[in-house]
Amino acid sequence: MAARAAGVALYAAATVLAPIGAQPAQAASAPGLAISVPATASLGSVSPGGSLSTVLGSVTVTTTGLVGQSAAWTATVSAVAFSTGAGGSDLTIPGSAVTYWSGPATASSGLSAQGCTPGQLTAATAVTMSAARTAFSCTGVSILGSTSLTWRPTITVNPGRSAIAGSYSGAITHSVV
Repeated sequence: MAARAAGVALYAAATVLAPIGAQPAQAASAPGLAISVPATASLGSVSPGGSLSTVLGSVTVTTTGLVGQSAAWTATVSAVAFSTGAGGSDLTIPGSAVTYWSGPATASSGLSAQGCTPGQLTAATAVTMSAARTAFSCTGVSILGSTSLTWRPTITVNPGRSAIAGSYSGAITHSVV
């Protein structure tokens, strides 16, 4: 039986989805649409059975070349299970044990903040990462040549009492269309 110690260290590699054939630096789903995320984040340590919440970092969606045109988009977020070693039930923290909430917009330009809606405004509306979720969406017409919207999502991880101590890693992926 594996030892259960006092710490589970969590690391997330944040990723951005790009369309097939796109260069890695072009994290866009359509011409003039891009998303940027922190490259990696150390989420910290938590005891098995405990809970850990941390701000992932700034996520920004930008549009360009759309003066007087639709600046509508939807950003989604998904996650893969956090794991350590070879995996297995005691070595994996499933997406259902990870919650996400986008919180409010922290910055915006070129569009009305009232035209943008967070997927989860408060911690009370946090969603599990067992499936892809809407992180943020915007509608409306751009009033400048480019627009941007930034938010700082919070991730909560609940590793469960059976989690084995170790460094766990996983990926949290944001995409925009």
